[in-house]
Amino acid sequence: VAAWLGLHQEGLPKLPVPSLQQTCERYLATLEPIVDEEELSHTKELLAEFQKAGGVGERLQKGLERRARKTENWLSDWWLTTAYLDYRMPVVVHSSPGVVLPRLEFSDRQGQMRFAAKLIAGVLDFKTMIDNETLPVEYLGGKQLCMNQYYQVLSSCRVPGLKRDSVVNHAHRSRPPTHITVVHNFQFFVLDVYNSDGTPLTVDQLYMQLEKVWSSSLQTNKEPIGILTSNQRNSWGKAYNNLIKDKTNKDSVRAIQKSIFTVCLDAPMPCVSDELYHSRAAVQMLHGGGSRWNSGNRWFDKTLQFIIGEDGSCGLMYEHAPAEGPPIVSLIDHVVEYTKKSEMVRTPMVPLPMPQKLRFNITPEIKKDIEKAKQNMNIMVHDLDVKVIVFSHFGKNVPKTHKMSPDAFIQMGLQLAYYRMYQRCCATYESASLRMFKLGRTDTIRSCSIDSANFVKAMDDPAKQKIEKVTLLEKAVKAHRAYTDMAIHGQAIDRHLLGLKLQAIEDLTSMPEIFMDTSYAVANHYNLSTSQVPAKTDCVMCFGPVAPDGYGVCYNPMAEHINFAVSAFNSCNETNATHMAQRLEEALLDMRMLLESTPKAKL
Repeated sequence: VAAWLGLHQEGLPKLPVPSLQQTCERYLATLEPIVDEEELSHTKELLAEFQKAGGVGERLQKGLERRARKTENWLSDWWLTTAYLDYRMPVVVHSSPGVVLPRLEFSDRQGQMRFAAKLIAGVLDFKTMIDNETLPVEYLGGKQLCMNQYYQVLSSCRVPGLKRDSVVNHAHRSRPPTHITVVHNFQFFVLDVYNSDGTPLTVDQLYMQLEKVWSSSLQTNKEPIGILTSNQRNSWGKAYNNLIKDKTNKDSVRAIQKSIFTVCLDAPMPCVSDELYHSRAAVQMLHGGGSRWNSGNRWFDKTLQFIIGEDGSCGLMYEHAPAEGPPIVSLIDHVVEYTKKSEMVRTPMVPLPMPQKLRFNITPEIKKDIEKAKQNMNIMVHDLDVKVIVFSHFGKNVPKTHKMSPDAFIQMGLQLAYYRMYQRCCATYESASLRMFKLGRTDTIRSCSIDSANFVKAMDDPAKQKIEKVTLLEKAVKAHRAYTDMAIHGQAIDRHLLGLKLQAIEDLTSMPEIFMDTSYAVANHYNLSTSQVPAKTDCVMCFGPVAPDGYGVCYNPMAEHINFAVSAFNSCNETNATHMAQRLEEALLDMRMLLESTPKAKL
């Protein structure tokens, strides 16, 4: 692996194991605003016991440190299996994020095909940089970042299992794939995107090939085989084993899994007003809108699927196991720039082979599995509520004027919005990148802190002076900034606690009390699951909530506006995505007003 990853990975430090005492202290501090006093004092006792010299904690900590010495990254394999491959809920809504790209100016199949051709060419252009290892190394605060995730997103696919999934990656095989998959009207095609001499097809050639795909799949009367991939993972694992017993099916499935990526040519979705357009596009990217619309036009296990609707909607969804948002976003930024500059060039008319339609033999049993998957998908579709808002009042510019981190400012807005809706604080997850370390993935920034709680409680308290509120906001923002810094340097608590817990499981010892404690359950029940995914492109990423009574909030802060996506489940009476989005807008505006109407004390 080192060979194809270039030499720059060599200089990356290994992910550290934080000290036990530090993690225990910080864990207690994060519990303070979210659990009651009785629980807290019980947890204090358990932690004291856990940390005793020669006790359980010390033994597990030593085991983790040993593991860290012996592996490239003590966390990465554990994280991949526990966070993704062992997770049995459907990847749709529960795991795979969607990205909505700016709406395109076309409303017919020619426009759709032309754009799809440019997009494919743009991805292949990015792939060249990956293959030649000429991708510019990224830096954060002067430190180079691990580029490994870029090498995991093309030519890869998740494969269902009966109890645990796996990911296959064909990019590093001796003969890497040269085709993509195109889906139209629920029918899958293999499209070769390279000439025999190894050069990529031109935009013009790709356009002609897509026209052929379109005209050989005019009818949608085919069984939507792809919808099977949206099912609960154990059910899909069973159906999958059954499906690939047939040689034709097995070959077709393998062709999809091996393909560099998938392009979904979608049928138009029901029309909505301009104001609701982004929210409708978000659900199209997240799940396709149900079995009547485009949910059958997907292979949800595929790492990368670009989605282009006949009505100008455009975006992608990705299977989360191989990578986080940022590498996907830099691919998007590259591709969007490419589609803007790429004009159709007339290429010499070399007759190209017909794209190959993938065949599936559908037995009555598979048909039953498809029907069940359709039902489950439609239940999921009805249950997910997504609200996308373009917050146009300000962007990164305002927090920056007040010397505040834009991310911390937005997170405090979320804390305030949640507190105003529920009169309480909740465990909040914000992902932090660990890419400063070799094979680093993420840790958790816990946005709810003592300082954020003090601020949100004071904000609407008429007894408090404005100047005091400003001071509390500044303190909360600074605390968030400090936690973020700690997290990206490998000193956060969540992955460390998980490591201690998994170490206990591996040692086959009894589960330490701290993990059986109510506080631990509360701390890991994220009513707010959030992520900042900044992009140069004016896009927004979206994902489902991680708790049945929670919200998923993703945002892209631009210079003068912020794109937000808020999701919630309709099956929960307490949550409402639209209300949360409105409260968030109000909170951010109130915070700006507070800052602008409070004269700074003269030094």
